[in-house]
Amino acid sequence: MRKFKRGVRNHYGYTARRVAVKADRPWYYRLLVVLFCIGLGFGFAYLMMRSSDYQTISSKLAEIEHKNKMLEFKLIEAQRELQIEFATNTNLAKELVKVQDENLKAKEDLLFYKKMMGK
Repeated sequence: MRKFKRGVRNHYGYTARRVAVKADRPWYYRLLVVLFCIGLGFGFAYLMMRSSDYQTISSKLAEIEHKNKMLEFKLIEAQRELQIEFATNTNLAKELVKVQDENLKAKEDLLFYKKMMGK
């Protein structure tokens, strides 16, 4: 009998351990709340889309796409012009080197002839 009284005292008396009781909802309540929130979000999105003006947005989109294509064409044209200018620049640099070599040879020849003539 003593053991029984001691056991009851340990479980229900002042010296009993403190236990936190946590209330938990069943899983289907959480599922219902999540579905309600998703439905509410879709409802707000539908109302916002319904109130906006589709035709002005679509016309602006078409205009911006047209401008984008025009800018792409201009970019391609500018890149081609740049490639052409780069190629001509390299060709001119090569020709300049050749002309400078010829000029140097002509000066050497002139100097040689001047020395021969004694001037």
